[in-house]
Amino acid sequence: MARFSTPLRRTLAVSAAVVIGMSGFGAGALPATASPVSAPAEKSLPKANGEDKVKIGSVQSGEAYDQFIVTYKASATQTGKSSRAKAWGKAAKAAGVTVKEMRAMATGSFVVKADKKLKGKGAKEFMADIAQSGLVESVEPDAIMKISMTPNDTRYGEQWHYSGTNGMRLPSAWDIATGEGSIVAVLDTGITSHSDLNANIVSGYDFVSSSTSARDGNGRDANPQDEGDWYAAGECGGSYSGNSSWHGTHVAGTVAAVTNNSSGVAGVAPDAKIQPVRVLAKCGGSLSDIADAIIWASGGSVPGIANNPTPADTINMSLGGGGACGTTYQAAINAAVSRGTSVVVAAGNESQNASNSRPANCENVITVAASNPSGAPSYYTNYGSAVDVTAPGGDTRYAGQGVLSTINTGTTTPSSQGYAFYQGTSMATPHVAGMVALMKSADPGMSPASVETALKQGTRAMPGGCSIGCGAGLVDAAKIMNALDGSNPTPTPEPTPDPEPSGNLLKNAGFENGADYWTANRADTFESGSAARSGSGLAGLNGWGNSNTYTLDQKVAIPADATNAQLEFYLHVLTNETTAYSQYDKLTVQVLDGYGTYNMGTWSNLDAGSSYELQAVDLNNFRGKTVTLRFKGVEDSSQATLFRIDDASVAAS
Repeated sequence: MARFSTPLRRTLAVSAAVVIGMSGFGAGALPATASPVSAPAEKSLPKANGEDKVKIGSVQSGEAYDQFIVTYKASATQTGKSSRAKAWGKAAKAAGVTVKEMRAMATGSFVVKADKKLKGKGAKEFMADIAQSGLVESVEPDAIMKISMTPNDTRYGEQWHYSGTNGMRLPSAWDIATGEGSIVAVLDTGITSHSDLNANIVSGYDFVSSSTSARDGNGRDANPQDEGDWYAAGECGGSYSGNSSWHGTHVAGTVAAVTNNSSGVAGVAPDAKIQPVRVLAKCGGSLSDIADAIIWASGGSVPGIANNPTPADTINMSLGGGGACGTTYQAAINAAVSRGTSVVVAAGNESQNASNSRPANCENVITVAASNPSGAPSYYTNYGSAVDVTAPGGDTRYAGQGVLSTINTGTTTPSSQGYAFYQGTSMATPHVAGMVALMKSADPGMSPASVETALKQGTRAMPGGCSIGCGAGLVDAAKIMNALDGSNPTPTPEPTPDPEPSGNLLKNAGFENGADYWTANRADTFESGSAARSGSGLAGLNGWGNSNTYTLDQKVAIPADATNAQLEFYLHVLTNETTAYSQYDKLTVQVLDGYGTYNMGTWSNLDAGSSYELQAVDLNNFRGKTVTLRFKGVEDSSQATLFRIDDASVAAS
C-alpha cells in the first residue's frame, strides 16, 4: 500500500488487498495523488545565523495556550532576563500579545506567559517565530494534563483486583515483601486526611503554580493538601460542571493504604510510604509544574524550592494528555530515571493507540493499560505498542467491578473520609507502582531497567484475551515476587545457537514474502510494487500526515565470536515537510536485549531524497546475544513523511 493516498483510500486498499507501486517521483516529494495540504509557514524555519535545529512542540486540536516552555541556547541562558526576552520579542509583537518570563524550571528551561491564549495556527506561528530568533533549542506549549479515570460514587466492599481470579494475585506476594523501605511519589491532585492513609504518608509538596486553580491562596508551597478540583459549567472548556474527584487520595490508597487495621481497604504495598505531590487542580495541571515535580520527587533540584528530604524510588503518574511526548516531559523523566527512580504512567482512557497520549508515549516509562474483572482489556483503555503491561482498572458500569480505594466525600471542598469504586488506567497504574514498591523492598538495588524487565517477565497472558496490544500481559504479583525471592525464579531463555558467522542473519530481509519473520504493529507496513529497491517487496512506515507510530521487528542472534557485526539497510525517505532545519518525523533503529531499549541511529524528514540510500548500524555491543531489531517510525500531527525500507541485512564476520 502507498501512504500517499488518503487515509480512506488506503483503508479501502488494505481491505481489498490492492497493491500499488510508485516510482519516478522527484527528490523527497510525495506523489501528486496524495493531494498534500500546503505546509504551513510556521514549519518552514530558516536557519538563523547558522545555529542548530530547533525542536517545536505540537499543538492539540481545539486547545489554546497562554504559557510556553522555552529552552534557550547556552549563550542566552547565561544572560539576564532582558537578553532572553529577545527570543520572543518579535514573536509577541507578531502575535499581538504581551509576554513575560514567569520562572526557571528544573530542566533548565523557562516558562513564559502571554496575556491572552493563542489557538491552533496562532500558537504554532508564535513558536515558529521564537525558533527563528536563533536563541533557543526548543519551544513547546505548557500543555494541560488531566486525570485518567472515570469516577463512580457507588461504594462496594470487595477488592477483586487484588485476589480475584483475574486480579493481581497479591496475597502470596505479601509473604515475601510488603513495601517496607520504599517511597512512592503520587503526582496527582494531592491528598486528604484519611485513617486508612495517614500512617503511610511522608511529606510532599504542592507544585500547582496557579493560585486560582490551586484554591489555597498561593502558588507552590509545602502543603500537598487536595483543596478540591470541582469546576463550574464552562470553566474547563466544556459546557458541563463537575464535582471534586479526590483522585490523588484514591490513587494513594491503591498504592499503600494501611492494611491489617481492621477497617477499610488494603494497599498493594501496605508498608510502603506515599509522598503526595500535588500537580493537578481545577481543570488539570500544567506540563511545567508536572516536569518540575518529577525532578523534585526523584531527588533533583528545582529553582526556589528546598530539595526533597525523602526522594521517591517510584513515581506514579495517573494523568495524561494528547500529543507527542515533547522535550520537557522527556528531559524530566530521563533525569528521574538517571537517579534510579522508576516512572509508572497511565496509558489513557480514550480507547485509542497509547502512542497518541503523553506521557504514555515517552521513553523510559512503564506504561500501564487497564483490565476488567473478566481479565480482558477494559472498554476505555488505550492500547498498542506503547503499552508495557496491563493491570486491573475496573469497569464501574457493573456493581462491584470498579477498583475500590480511599476517597473524600466532599462534593467541592474536603469533608469526611470514605471509600468508592473508580475505573480507569489511573486505577491500573497505582497497582503497578505499588508492585514496583514491593520489588524494590525485596531488592533495593534494582534499576529502573531491571524493574521493567522483571515486570514484563512476571506477567501472565490476559485471561480474557487481548488482540489490541496489552503489552507483556497482566501483571502477576506472585510470579514476580517468587522470581525475585528465588523460590520460583524466572527461567533463563534457552540460548539460540550461534549461526555461521557469514551471510545475512535476517530472514525475508527484502520483504519479498510480505510479513514472514517480521512483526509489525500495522498491517499496512508491508508493500509490494515498483517502489521496491529490488524485487517487488518493501516495508513502508508512516506517511499519513497525522500523529502515528509504526514498529517493525525481527529477532536475530549475533554470534559471540564475530569480530564485526553490522546492520545494513536501504532507506528512501519521501516527505511533504518543507523545513530544511527541523526533524518533525523520525525513523529510529532500536535494539532490544531484554534489559533495555537502545537507540542506534535516527533519520528524519531532513533525509528525504530521490532514491534509496545505504545505511549502517554497528551491532558489536550485542555480540553473543539474541536481540530484537526494531525500526520505529514516529510522525507528527501534520505533513506526511514516508520511510521506505528494503534489502536489510545483518552481517557478522
